[in-house]
Amino acid sequence: MKIGIMSFAHVHAAGYARLLAGIPGVEVVAADPGDHPDGEVRGAMLAAELGVYYLDDYEDLFTWEPDAVIITSENARHRADVERAAAAGAHILCEKPLATSWADGLAIRDALARAGVTAMIAHPVRFSSDFARLRAQYRAGALGEVVAVRAANNGKMPTERSWFTEPQLAGGGALADHVVHIADLVDALTGATPVRVTATSNRLLYPDRDAESAAVILVEYSDGMIAALDSSWSVPQQAPAWGGLQMSVLGTGGTVDVDFFGSAARGVTSSGQAVEARYGADLDAAMLNCFLEAVRTGAQPQPDVETGLRGLSIVLAAQESAQTGRTVDVAELLER
Repeated sequence: MKIGIMSFAHVHAAGYARLLAGIPGVEVVAADPGDHPDGEVRGAMLAAELGVYYLDDYEDLFTWEPDAVIITSENARHRADVERAAAAGAHILCEKPLATSWADGLAIRDALARAGVTAMIAHPVRFSSDFARLRAQYRAGALGEVVAVRAANNGKMPTERSWFTEPQLAGGGALADHVVHIADLVDALTGATPVRVTATSNRLLYPDRDAESAAVILVEYSDGMIAALDSSWSVPQQAPAWGGLQMSVLGTGGTVDVDFFGSAARGVTSSGQAVEARYGADLDAAMLNCFLEAVRTGAQPQPDVETGLRGLSIVLAAQESAQTGRTVDVAELLER
């Protein structure tokens, strides 16, 4: 199987390349065209470090005729990259969020439909064993009716790539970066549709940046459930781990608390520096294996483009609510 990587812009691109390079029967070729910010290791240099073959531009990449591509470009460039890959007949794994505007999200869906290719959105946390157990409990009726969800996805600001704090390329800051992870888990658990969103955000943690560094979002769903989501770049850069994702699910039959990255050995070095070594299954590997199997069989993997659109709708509504100070009706926003 031939897999292309479109761009090294996203911080996850290097990890995907390493994992794919270690899978028997998979050929990996990367392309990372354009000018790259000073100090960021990208392009041919990063490909050499990862041990993957490198091509200078996307035209050469598609001349190679990949079976599938992983799109890890800047968020605002997802539409153009998806359209190009779909037109070439390549199946697609696209980093989240799906797009930075509703028009681009719909254009992505249309391009996929025209081409008839398989597409998946990169949400690795739903492949964790913790989430599998949570969903099994919910489907077995152990939680009853879910009334509320409280979740936090807090991490370090991604300093490895400067575009994350450039709203024109990222589509926002911490809100756009983290809310979609939690939204995807709620979506996969209950299948409820977001109907109203209230949000507030600020730039207090990194006032020199143009993007929000913290946000709190309240989402009302079609079944009456309410989800409170904390999304921020609040973890200090000197912390021993990047951050984490916690979720509490309150149902009429019980409550479940999940810490998706809580399995770790923690300690202090002789010099007094905190250390943390996390263990457990590699969620990126599980996600990639799901995608590769879908490419082989033609099955539609989850999360799909419709899931990506629902997550994007929450982001866009939250951004408008934070700007206006008002609760936003999702359907009304998307009809404008």
